[in-house]
Amino acid sequence: MSAATVRTEPRSLVVVGASLAGLRAVEAARKAGFSGRITLIGDEPHLPYDRPPLSKDLLAPGAPTDPVTFRSHAELVDNLGVQLLLGTPATGLDPDARVVHVGGEDVAYDALVVATGAAARGLPGTEGLAGVHVLRTLDDARAVRRALDEGARTVVVGAGFIGSEVASAARERGLPATVVEALPTPLARSVGPDLGTALALLHTRNGTALRCGQAVVAVEGTGRVEGIRLTDGTVIDADLVVVGVGAVPRTDWLAGSELPVDDGVVCDEFLRAGAPGVYAAGDVARWHNLLFDRSMRAEHWSAAAEQGARAARNAVSPAEARSYVTVPYFWSDWYGSRIQFAGIATNDGYEIVSGDPAGDEFVALYREGDRLTGVLTLNGQRHVMKYRRLIAQHARFDEAIAFARTVAPTRSATR
Repeated sequence: MSAATVRTEPRSLVVVGASLAGLRAVEAARKAGFSGRITLIGDEPHLPYDRPPLSKDLLAPGAPTDPVTFRSHAELVDNLGVQLLLGTPATGLDPDARVVHVGGEDVAYDALVVATGAAARGLPGTEGLAGVHVLRTLDDARAVRRALDEGARTVVVGAGFIGSEVASAARERGLPATVVEALPTPLARSVGPDLGTALALLHTRNGTALRCGQAVVAVEGTGRVEGIRLTDGTVIDADLVVVGVGAVPRTDWLAGSELPVDDGVVCDEFLRAGAPGVYAAGDVARWHNLLFDRSMRAEHWSAAAEQGARAARNAVSPAEARSYVTVPYFWSDWYGSRIQFAGIATNDGYEIVSGDPAGDEFVALYREGDRLTGVLTLNGQRHVMKYRRLIAQHARFDEAIAFARTVAPTRSATR
């Protein structure tokens, strides 16, 4: 190969998505010694902010509604030397020309990190109906908070983690709250039907009405929501409806780029996204996790932070690229209790190793074959990271059970 054809290290990095993953990408590139031009593109006008508080602290009565921003404008621009393009969503990508289309302009790159996250699914036909919200952005959270502060009768559609946190915030104010779930068991896909039922007891113990096996067939109201109608004909009065039925990776702007997309931007173990110099990170990335030898997409805070950093390091120093492996981890706060999960939930079975699923505290371990693959805890903060380390070490399930007996009393409850 002649000297003329040898590709030098990148001299410009573009990060699309002013999210946690995007911010960590910028920071990691500079920390790795990258001295070239960095451009951070975001569709929201806000500086990168922390999203977990949107459905937790920000909804609490009397809490400030200002976002938790990671860095100031001066830190990003003056200290890190980042060119900010906020409030200007990317509209297209040409990987052959190595340019990102932003409105009517092109932003050139040598290396690119796609970190556009995911968009919350809404209820069809409710566009423009006041009082119906998703909860994904700072503006969403502020709108929901205003309604709660005004005493809204609250209905949450979808018994997932974010929606359950909204119901918790409503009950903290003493407001009537109903959670509607189309599936017969809440959280069955996330933690399995048995333990989903156990977690759902938090709703009923705290005065939230739980309607499972019911879909919303109509949202009633003229101009403003007045209630929802369920498949059994029941109408539930509501001033606030929060839709928490999952999210869709934000890949629409990549149409025509020929980047592989399948429930996210498809990446290899290095977070490379199928075109020279292009990487992906965060909620939008579907990558091959070598630890579990499978493709996965993780909508978790820790994964976004880690992937953003790893994608940027690999992008600016491709010769030193390292694979991204992790034990996925997330947490959720309901009614003063903390739920934590690490790993993956499988269908091979689980065992309760501490506490009682019908009570206020328990630890459950999941297995796949003879391997420990996951841990779910309710108010088990002192345990979860121990098991996360065991999962990362490819611990056998029987080893994990033996370990559990040394740290907490074991119940005989295997499924």
